[in-house]
Amino acid sequence: MNQQQALDSKGKKLLLGVTILDLTRVVSGPFATMQLGDLGARIIKIEEPLRGDDSRAFGPPFIEGESAYFLSVNRNKQSVAIDLKTAEGKRLLLQIAAKADVIIENFRPGTMERLGLSSDVLKTVNPALIHCSISGFGTSGPDAQRPGYDLILQGESGIMDITGESDRQPTKVGTSIADMIAGLYAAQAITAALHHRLVSGEAHSVHISMLDSLASLLTFNAGIYYATGESPTRRGNEHPTICPYETFPTADGWLNLAVANDKFWALFCQVTDAQSLANDHRFKTAPERVSNRNELRPLVAEILKQHDRAHWMAVFSKAGIPCGEIKSVGEVCEAEQLRSRGMIIEMTHPTAGTVVNIDSPIRVDDVNGDGDIAPPLLGQHTQDILLEMTGVSREEIEALERDGIVKTWKQTAP
Repeated sequence: MNQQQALDSKGKKLLLGVTILDLTRVVSGPFATMQLGDLGARIIKIEEPLRGDDSRAFGPPFIEGESAYFLSVNRNKQSVAIDLKTAEGKRLLLQIAAKADVIIENFRPGTMERLGLSSDVLKTVNPALIHCSISGFGTSGPDAQRPGYDLILQGESGIMDITGESDRQPTKVGTSIADMIAGLYAAQAITAALHHRLVSGEAHSVHISMLDSLASLLTFNAGIYYATGESPTRRGNEHPTICPYETFPTADGWLNLAVANDKFWALFCQVTDAQSLANDHRFKTAPERVSNRNELRPLVAEILKQHDRAHWMAVFSKAGIPCGEIKSVGEVCEAEQLRSRGMIIEMTHPTAGTVVNIDSPIRVDDVNGDGDIAPPLLGQHTQDILLEMTGVSREEIEALERDGIVKTWKQTAP
């Protein structure tokens, strides 16, 4: 999609005209650049020529040889395969960097320097270049050189210690939350740096630590510790300061119930015909319900077991009491609520056929964008980008490919 097509597409591309050089791999960085690509930025993804992004090998499942994992976080990007460990590869990268607005990487601290691509070197070819780095533990401190893997960071950040049942082992969140939260912070930092450059002319470096990112989510849990000196513990699906605000079994499945204040409590007692609970002095106010949750929870559970989930969803929804089903991933992926909002997108891939993703939640003027491009094949855009941005000829590209410095992709006739 060219710039005019992007301007004419449904939903404004707010980052149209911004070029981002993406040296990231796996999840945190690719998730960040996908957000920016969804908003119209041009994402030039630099990959190692032999294997590409590590996540290309994550599977099964694979679709015609393409990893479903990779396909989930790499739409709206162009793939350029260059060996950055070679002098010629570095030269090509610097030529592309000279025409970019942002470079983002998620190597371990010090790797860019060892590659000869430090911020100082990058600034010599492009003083206006914004540099974003994502690392596991940050660029300073005793843990700076530790590798940043999502599971490790979930444990180190305290998130796992407050997740799971009280009498069971600590539990990770069911998605790569450390990677993706860091990616979201990186996208936010980059857009802020772009704005600052626009108004001041200064191009800054921004640094995102996965540990810092996850620790920032502790919010009220950290507040409890700072207020009491005691660490919150695992409570399963209970809320530490609201009750009943958790998961309950019904006659045929599980239901989340969020009686978040005294108004909802009164409504709950009314629609469940639980006048004895409404009159019980132990449960009159929200703090009293929290203090007496061990007595209250089994009473609520016994009520909800009397009918199936659909019954309670109808009753509570009519009364305005927050409640919700616990859906499978498949149910969410097929949910009419998401489909009706255009959140399920389909893209045509050269080999994998139709690739389906859940779209970015960002809406401009409350309209979803369109024109999304499927995740690229390894080296799919190497030739186009090198011809456009480095000045090398087709013959030189062929020679570079013979030497293993770059990899190109040539579409074959069907």
